[in-house]
Amino acid sequence: MLKKIIIWLEANMHSCPYKHYFGIECFGCGMQRAFIELLKGNFIVSIELYPALVPLLLLFLLLITHLVFKIKNGAEILKYLFIFDVIII
Repeated sequence: MLKKIIIWLEANMHSCPYKHYFGIECFGCGMQRAFIELLKGNFIVSIELYPALVPLLLLFLLLITHLVFKIKNGAEILKYLFIFDVIII
């Protein structure tokens, strides 16, 4: 099942309009390729392609968990993780 998802993602990758029109990479360039590599299990390659992907996924996972379970100091943790992600990006 995961292999079918990976094949579908690779076949339906979108090009970056920012890179297309301006010729330089945007802040999100490489995220699709990094996500596919992460699904394949290539953690190091994923980090090399887009270092902010894993912290961003962690941020969204923590956000959903905090919204559902109301984690103590969850908002504070989310704030610092968001700042960390912005610095990486």
